[in-house]
Amino acid sequence: MDPTPAAYLIRINGHLGASVLSAFPTLAPRHHGAHTVLTGLLDQSALYGVLAEIEALGLDLLEIRKLDPAQPRSQVCDP
Repeated sequence: MDPTPAAYLIRINGHLGASVLSAFPTLAPRHHGAHTVLTGLLDQSALYGVLAEIEALGLDLLEIRKLDPAQPRSQVCDP
C-alpha cells in the first residue's frame, strides 16, 4: 500500500451548498452540470475519511477516480 497522496476526483449528485462543502475543507469544489465535483490530494486514510463523511451526510456518490497526473485538466470532469 502506497501512503503517498494522490489526486482524486469525487463526483456527487446535486449542487452542494456551503454548509455541506465545509465538511470537505481539503477538497476544491466546483459544479459541473447537475453534479458537484470535489478534487484534491488525498492519502488513503484521508480518502476513506472523505468517503465516510459522504456516507454520513447521505450524499449520492456517483464516481471516485484517481487522476492520472498526465491527463489534461480539460478532461477531468468529463463523465
